Amino acid sequence: MSKKVRHPVMAATLWMMGALLSFMAMAVGARELSSELTTFQILFFRSLIGLPVVALFIARTGARQFGTRRFWLHGLRNGAHFTGQFGWFYGIAFIPLAEVFAIEFTVPVWTAIFAALLLGERITQSRVAAICLGTIGTLLILRPGIAAVHPAALAVLIGAVGFGFSYALTKKLAATETALTVLFYMTLIQLPLGFVPAALQWVTPSPSMWPWLLVVGLTALTAHYCLVHAFALADATVVVPMDFMRLPLIALVGFLFYSEQISWFVFAGAVVIFAGNLINIRAERRRKRDTLVPGGATADL
Repeated sequence: MSKKVRHPVMAATLWMMGALLSFMAMAVGARELSSELTTFQILFFRSLIGLPVVALFIARTGARQFGTRRFWLHGLRNGAHFTGQFGWFYGIAFIPLAEVFAIEFTVPVWTAIFAALLLGERITQSRVAAICLGTIGTLLILRPGIAAVHPAALAVLIGAVGFGFSYALTKKLAATETALTVLFYMTLIQLPLGFVPAALQWVTPSPSMWPWLLVVGLTALTAHYCLVHAFALADATVVVPMDFMRLPLIALVGFLFYSEQISWFVFAGAVVIFAGNLINIRAERRRKRDTLVPGGATADL
C-alpha cells in the first residue's frame, strides 16, 4: 500500500524535474539567441517550431480538436499571452536570469485578480494575503526609489500581468477546449503576431543559432507538458514548492555560465511571493475539502 501512496508523488517529482530542466534550457537558449536575434524573432521561431509539433499530436489523438467555436476568446487570450512571452524573453536578454524568474512568481497573484474580475471568483482572505505578499515581494525585488529599476524588469512585470490575464481566460476556455486545442491556437495565433514586427528588422539566424532555436521551441512545449502531468499526479501543495526550485537553480546557471551575481533581495522577494502563493493554495485546498462534508460551506474563507 505504501508503494501506491508514494508512487504518484515520486512520478510528479520526475515530471517536475523535466519541467525545471525545460525552463532552464529555454532561458539559456533565449539568452544565447538574444545576442543575434530580436525578441520578436525569437517569439516567431518559437511558434514556427511549436505549431507542427502540436498539430502532429492533435492529428494522432483526435482531429476534432482542431475545431473551435471560441476563436475570439483564443485571440484575446493569446494577445495577453504574447505580451507575457515578450516581457519574459525581453527580460532574459538584459537582466539576471534569477530576477526574471523571481518576478514571474507574481503570475498567480495577477491570475487571482483577473479571475475575480472576469470569472466572478471570490477574493477570499487567503487571496488577499497572497496579493499583499506578492506586492511586498515585488517591491523587494525591484526596490523602486532605492535602486535604479531596469526597463527590462518592468517589461517582465508587465509580462507577468499578461500571463495572469491569459491564465484567467484559459480557465474560461477549459470548459470547452482541450489542452492541445489551447496549445494549437496559441502557436497558430502567435505565429503572425511575432512575424510581422520581426520582419521589419529581420536578421537571418546564423547556423550556430539554429540549435538554440530548436531548444527554445521544443522546451516551451515540454515545460508545460511536464507541469500538466505533475499537477495531475500530485496536489498543488506538493508541486508548487518543487516549482520554486526554479529560482536557486537558474541563479546557479546564471552564476556559472554568465557570471551573474546573486542578489539576496531577489531571493527575499521571491520567498515572500512564494509564501503568499502557498498560503492561498493551502487555504483553497482546505476550503474544497471542507465543502465535501456536511456543514463545510461555513468554512469558506
